[in-house]
Amino acid sequence: MSSRDQGCDAPLQSLMPVAEALEKLLAEARVNVTTELVNIADALGRVLAEDQLSTVDVPPRDNSAMDGYALKLSDLAVGNRLVVSQRIPAGSAPKPLQSGTAARIFTGSEIPQGADAVVMQENTTAGESGDQYWVDINEMPVVGDNIRPQGQDIRAGQVVMPAGTRMQAMHLGVLASVGIAAVRVYRPLRVAVMATGDELVMPGNPLLPGQIYNSNLFTIRGLLQGLGCEIVDSGIVKDTLEGTQVALRQASERADCIITSGGVSVGEEDHVKAAVESQGELKLWKLAMKPGKPMAFGYVNGKPLLGLPGNPAAVLVTFSILARPFLLRLMGAVHEEVYSFSVEVGFSRARAISRQEYLRVQLVDGRAMMGSSQSSGVLSSSITAAGYLVVPPDTVVAEGDRLMFIPFSEVMS
Repeated sequence: MSSRDQGCDAPLQSLMPVAEALEKLLAEARVNVTTELVNIADALGRVLAEDQLSTVDVPPRDNSAMDGYALKLSDLAVGNRLVVSQRIPAGSAPKPLQSGTAARIFTGSEIPQGADAVVMQENTTAGESGDQYWVDINEMPVVGDNIRPQGQDIRAGQVVMPAGTRMQAMHLGVLASVGIAAVRVYRPLRVAVMATGDELVMPGNPLLPGQIYNSNLFTIRGLLQGLGCEIVDSGIVKDTLEGTQVALRQASERADCIITSGGVSVGEEDHVKAAVESQGELKLWKLAMKPGKPMAFGYVNGKPLLGLPGNPAAVLVTFSILARPFLLRLMGAVHEEVYSFSVEVGFSRARAISRQEYLRVQLVDGRAMMGSSQSSGVLSSSITAAGYLVVPPDTVVAEGDRLMFIPFSEVMS
């Protein structure tokens, strides 16, 4: 992190709104076209490069949703007692149902030909007379009761998952359910990470006067690992234009994308902006958001660069709201709006600011409560927070108001 990187005092009209910045970033994202075939056991978090079609119906045959008895409803017209003619455990092929009889059946077992309902065993009384096994039906079923029809879940030929899906555990289960063992996915994105600042020291080393530990590297690494990216550690870049230029050039040769922290403001020791412009172009800089005003985006030798602010809370916010969706798009994922919901605010704040603000808040009995400091230099407040409370520009906050809340779980993986 860099305590120098406070952002410039730019006029409001020169600051880009967050929604516009996100739209521009997504428009610039070019999907990495390299793909590979992986076993579904190794596909968690990967992005599908091809539509996945089922070759089978799920379930493949009508099956029972309950343990009980399969029967033909018309056979109950003459009484509620039926002889049990067969037993159908899951995984076995049933025989056609004999007229006037029932079949003992278990959850997931295939429905025998001729049966049109299953009565759960709790609604029956079973018994034996000599060598004959019978069942009394205590509650009359209707046609289709407790039968899961063939293809109820998935039909053969159906697209079960479109290209661009970033796979979670349930996706893997669906793929397995239709017999797909391997899928073609986009290869992991290689992201070069570097921090700028003569004051930065790696944890484990002693601090000298004027130095601070490099926390941003580990925040960004953790966020990238959550996305499944391959990380290229470009280390700490000293505060010189030449050193920054060399580091950016080397990063552009080794990675698909570059992420920097610090050095994107207008101080005399902030060289990232000038270094980017000397080897490429800067397309986005200075946003109407708090924290995170000095975030930048551009290209270095054709490789996209995300210049995050130096303050640690600003790194967390700008990555969550802007860098993450951009990186996911590079990975081939279809952009989806982040899930958010309205919550009641449990505090008041009379001062409105002109930028869109992302407050780290706790949820206490469903109400958003501010914890410790909201300073862009304070990362520890995020540890006890549940997510971001989004305060629109020029908004006075009063207790009892309702504002949108983004859970950390939506933007941290």
